[in-house]
Amino acid sequence: MSFTQVVPCDFVVFGGTGDLAMRKLLPALYLRDVDGQLPPAFRIVGVSRAGLDNDGYRGKVEAELGTHVPAAALSATAVASFLRRLHFVSADAAAGSGDWQKLVDLLAEAPDRTRVFYLSCAPRLYGPISRTLANSGLVSEQSRVVLEKPIGVDLQSARDINDQVGEVFAESQVFRIDHYLGKEAVQNLLVLRFANMLLEPLWNASAIDHVQITVAESLGAGQRAGYYDGSGALRDMVQNHLLQLLCLVAMEPPASVTDDGVRYEKLKVLRALQPVTGQLAATHTVRAQYEAGALDGRPVPGYRDELDGAESDTETFVALKAEVHNLRWRGVPFYLRTGKRLDARRSEIVVAFKPVPHSIWPGLEPTMTPNRLVIRLQPDEGVRLHMLAKQPGPGGIQLRPVNLGLNFADQIPDRIPDAYERLLMDVVRGNPTLFMRRDEVEAAWVWTESILHAWRDGHAPVHRYPAGSDGPTAAHTLIESDGRHWNEDNA
Repeated sequence: MSFTQVVPCDFVVFGGTGDLAMRKLLPALYLRDVDGQLPPAFRIVGVSRAGLDNDGYRGKVEAELGTHVPAAALSATAVASFLRRLHFVSADAAAGSGDWQKLVDLLAEAPDRTRVFYLSCAPRLYGPISRTLANSGLVSEQSRVVLEKPIGVDLQSARDINDQVGEVFAESQVFRIDHYLGKEAVQNLLVLRFANMLLEPLWNASAIDHVQITVAESLGAGQRAGYYDGSGALRDMVQNHLLQLLCLVAMEPPASVTDDGVRYEKLKVLRALQPVTGQLAATHTVRAQYEAGALDGRPVPGYRDELDGAESDTETFVALKAEVHNLRWRGVPFYLRTGKRLDARRSEIVVAFKPVPHSIWPGLEPTMTPNRLVIRLQPDEGVRLHMLAKQPGPGGIQLRPVNLGLNFADQIPDRIPDAYERLLMDVVRGNPTLFMRRDEVEAAWVWTESILHAWRDGHAPVHRYPAGSDGPTAAHTLIESDGRHWNEDNA
């Protein structure tokens, strides 16, 4: 597979020695380099308080690449070539102190080059870093800034961050990243909907019974428990990842995928979501926290154990029923769930179609399961359409479920680029399609806050579930009270 080179760029990573940079960002840039997408003049600059020099930084990155890059993609020549792109600046992003002049001098070597400032740091630093960049004369028309989620912890803090960054960067220069939107299966959702006449005429309340979106994690909060306790699953996952997936399923066809077409349509969906206020939270939401249990045959601690026994009602699991109040989706519920320390790591979208209105085979109604379209995001990205077929053999008609499937790993011989690989190249190109706009982020917070306020007022208790289970019983009650069931088919 051949790739078009991006323009020469100075790619500056604040938090350049941190976990995200080492685990995701630098491996993604290395793999783009291996595939020939980075031109010779593409430089990568790490900024942090680590106190390294260029050689020290290159040595650290080399060691991390060996851990986070597939062995088949590693070669001494490719790694050496990539390391020559790396530079390091020791600076305190919070205080605007340190060797900022080194960064100024380094970037001044190519003043007309595209500059990407990736803020892989705490959101409270987004504003101060932006101001320091401006005061240092580093922001040009060719500059872009990337903001990692979460953008704030509520609507007001999100607005404050957006205001502070907006004082320095125009909205067209701000790229709010959600790596879920770069996943191959998520991209394929747009193609399935809008490039295939088979599905789009059925993509509405006349044919679809309900939609499920699941993002399950087997890992717990672990060493991040202290940070996580100020966030919780609703803020950490629902407000961004799950709502973005809901928007892609529910949005109207954009005029095109260029410019702001997709983002305008997603915004319409967010504004059409019914607020979950007051008593509605008791019937439409479930929040829970994992206790000690077992995973893969080994004991694992509970969430409070990871907080050294501290009392906490922070939710590590959320299930909820969302309703999009527009003509296309009126009466079609969207069931969302996400949690930590569940029995398996799995992310998927399930579009459940309505049953056939009439059976021409009397007595077979119990075996006539409705069609389902399952879009698996991780692991094993792919798409499956669950249908019914005749059981082979003589005699009367017997029905059996069959799957029409597309497994990307089986069908596509080349390595599938990671979500960050795609998104980082889109930033360099200046393509905003897969990134959230300011009004989108704030609309998501408006809806999320309706739930937070209802919880604060005591409208939903905190349930418990054992680590290694599929979540609290209340999550099953939520969907089963509507006569439906969570999809548990892992085939």
